[in-house]
Amino acid sequence: MTALLEAPPAVKRAEPRKHRRKMIGWAFAAPFTALFLIFGLLPVVASLVMSVTDMRATDLRTPLAVNFVGLDNYTRLFSDDLFVRSAINTLIFVVVGVPLTIVAALAAANALNSGLIRFRALFRVGFYLPVVTSIVAIAVIWRFLLDPQAGLVDNLLARIGVDGPAWLQDTRTSLGSLTVMAAWRNFGSLMVIFLAALQGIPQDLYEASRLDGAGRWQQFRRITIPLMRPALLFGAVITGIGYLQLFEEPLVMTQGGPLSSTLSVSYHIYNQFGFGNYGYAAAASYVLFVAIVALSVLQFRLLGQRDD
Repeated sequence: MTALLEAPPAVKRAEPRKHRRKMIGWAFAAPFTALFLIFGLLPVVASLVMSVTDMRATDLRTPLAVNFVGLDNYTRLFSDDLFVRSAINTLIFVVVGVPLTIVAALAAANALNSGLIRFRALFRVGFYLPVVTSIVAIAVIWRFLLDPQAGLVDNLLARIGVDGPAWLQDTRTSLGSLTVMAAWRNFGSLMVIFLAALQGIPQDLYEASRLDGAGRWQQFRRITIPLMRPALLFGAVITGIGYLQLFEEPLVMTQGGPLSSTLSVSYHIYNQFGFGNYGYAAAASYVLFVAIVALSVLQFRLLGQRDD
C-alpha cells in the first residue's frame, strides 16, 4: 500500500529539474527586477508619500522630520490661480491638439494610400522626419519662424498686405501657435499607423460598396472609420497622454508666457520642484496622473470595440 502511494521515479526526478529551471528564470529576471524596484517603484512610492507632507528643499537633510499634512497639498492646488490657469491651458491644448493631429494624420494617410500622389516614399519620409528630430531643435526653429520682426511667417503675410501678429508674444495666439506646431510635429507617427491600418482593409469591401452605389464619403464613414477603430483608439490614447504632459514646447519657445498663457501643468510642476516645493509639486504630479488615466478611460469608452 505504501508503494502505491509513493510518486513514480520519473516524477521524483522531474521535481528538482523544475525547481532548477524556476531558479534559473528568477536569476535572469533578478537584474531587471532590482532595477525596476530601485529606479521605478521606489520613486513612485516616495513621491506619493511626499505628496501628503510639507516637504521642501530645506528638509532634504532630515526627510523623516517633515510634517504629515494629509490632503492639504491637493486642496491647495485647486485654490492656486496659477495651477488652475495651467490646467485650463493644458485642457485647451489637448482638446484642440489631439483631434487636429488625428485629422491631419488621417488625411495624410488617406492621400498616400489613394495612389494619387507620386513619390509616396519621399512624402512618407518628409511627414515622419519631424517625429525623429529633436523637439528642442524644432521648437527653436519655430520660434524663429514666428518671430514678429525677422520671422518667415510674418514676412510672407506682409507681402500680401497682412500685418501678422506677434504669435508667441500675444496671449491670444501663443497657445494656438504651440498647438499647431505640436500637431505638425506629431502627426507623422500617427500617419504611419493609420496608413498600415488602411492597407489592411480588404479592397473587396470598397468594390462591393461601389456596386451598391456608395460614394466616397459613405465608404469612409461606413467602412474605413469602423475598421480603423483600433488604430484610431491607439493614436488617440498615445497622443492624449503625450499632450497632457506638454512641457518642452513652452519651456523652449515661451517659458510659459506671456502672462502664463502657455503655462502647462507639467511646466508648473517643474517650476515648483525648482522652487523647492516638493510636497506641493508631488501632489500636482498625481493630479496629472489621474487626468491621464481619466482621459485614457474616456477614449476607450468612445473609441473602443462595440458589439453593435
